[in-house]
Amino acid sequence: MRSCLRWFLLLSAVVGGSRATVSSAAGQALRQVIDAEVQAAWQREKLTPAPRADDAAFLRRIYLDLLGTIPTYEETKAFLADGDAAKRGKLIDRLLDDPRFALHQRDVWDLVLFGRNPAGYDATRRRPGFKKWLAEQFARNVPFDRWAREVLLGREEGTELYHVQFRSQPEEATVAVSRIFLGTQLQCARCHDHPYESWTQHDFYGMAAFFVRLVVLDPSGKKPHRIAEKSTGEVLFSGSAKDQKPGRKGEPIKAKFLSGKLLDEPPVPKDFKEPKQKLDKIVPPLFSRKEKLAEWVTSRDNPFFARAVANRVWAQFLGRGLVHPVDDLSSRNQPSHPALLKALTDHVLAEKFDLKKLIRELVNSETYQLASTGANTEALPRWFERARVRPLSAEELLAALPVAAGQPASFKHGGDTIEYFTRYFGEPHDGQGNFQGSLFEHLFMNNADNIRRMLSASKGNLADTLIRMKEPAAEKVDRLFLSVLSRPPSAAERERFVQHLSSDAKMTPALIDEAIWALVSCAEFRFNH
Repeated sequence: MRSCLRWFLLLSAVVGGSRATVSSAAGQALRQVIDAEVQAAWQREKLTPAPRADDAAFLRRIYLDLLGTIPTYEETKAFLADGDAAKRGKLIDRLLDDPRFALHQRDVWDLVLFGRNPAGYDATRRRPGFKKWLAEQFARNVPFDRWAREVLLGREEGTELYHVQFRSQPEEATVAVSRIFLGTQLQCARCHDHPYESWTQHDFYGMAAFFVRLVVLDPSGKKPHRIAEKSTGEVLFSGSAKDQKPGRKGEPIKAKFLSGKLLDEPPVPKDFKEPKQKLDKIVPPLFSRKEKLAEWVTSRDNPFFARAVANRVWAQFLGRGLVHPVDDLSSRNQPSHPALLKALTDHVLAEKFDLKKLIRELVNSETYQLASTGANTEALPRWFERARVRPLSAEELLAALPVAAGQPASFKHGGDTIEYFTRYFGEPHDGQGNFQGSLFEHLFMNNADNIRRMLSASKGNLADTLIRMKEPAAEKVDRLFLSVLSRPPSAAERERFVQHLSSDAKMTPALIDEAIWALVSCAEFRFNH
């Protein structure tokens, strides 16, 4: 949130040292296409962009966005002292190869696929199994289309949880899959033909027909759920909600892809009887609608899939989608930068759904590296003339606090701390991207013993180091700010904190604890700035 001295110089900034990929006919790297398209919109809208973020702001932002935590004191000091003009690109490459990148992407996509509170006790209780599987996909850099297909199939251990949350609710599965994987909101067509789009109830229930035959088999003990699929069973459509009548059963709806094509499905033999499905002996269906849906959704030829993920990943790092909201890519909701969305989509297809390559281009762009200052105070600037300001997620706060406190890498939170953070910090937005901190969050951050104990002196942590340091109080304050906020203090801040630490000749541990706590509980620590 601090201003910097260097003004933004589009396309002339040095971004060497990073592994750029070519994604346009003219041979431009995607990062250059991004900057050119965004700059053109600024000129058209007569906007003045924010300056380039200074190194400290960039450092904190990139660590949070790629690793889900803040840099250590040593990492911050080394980066700020590095005079290499290509250091940002080199840092990006290093962080993308860091094991924590996979864990952070796991947390991001777990929330996309499940939300904070998924339906059903089992989907919550067994969620760690899914998160373990998802982390492995990012650790091995499995292409998005491949792991998305496995999620829809639910065959690999962990993936079955995605369908468990929609147990016996094909309509709910239809809404979620269309929204997340196709960027399309179909819920209005559930009760009546969509009033503003071309989607009809037949489109909605045609998609629901792909899920109606799925059966969740409950496990015993620690065994995973299994997803079976019947060979028979149809969605019955009885017309618009306003035309419903008691006892009206409706007519069966054929499975139909959202593109409008009916599923080509062989008839079931007349004498066929559904076998009884068992957890340890699943009988495959005569014809799998689920497999055909997974194949179509993740196909390169699908007009929705690549575009939807390109828009979603852009929003993850730039604050809002080129189409906003990210799950409403409709004819009436046109992209702010149409050519840029096409370039992102083409890049995803050309790089075979390698999300890491897409992310590398996004964060190497000068658009991403703008400061967060400027006249526009919108939470999510439409034209991306400044960087977005966002609160840290519950997972990011849990990861950042021990780093700020100088705790060893082996530090583990207790189960109660994780529960409290998820409860109080899990939903910091109002649904429109605006921060909406609760009173519970404020009280917990300022009074929780869990946090105070973490910040208090223990062997080798920040408080202990400051107590043992023989250097002047001003150097202690510098280390404090670099450790917690990833930046040096201003002259006024240094003077104020030196005055606080020197208020007692012995500089007692209590004074140091209070100084650390003051920074951890301030708004700057709560946000990515």
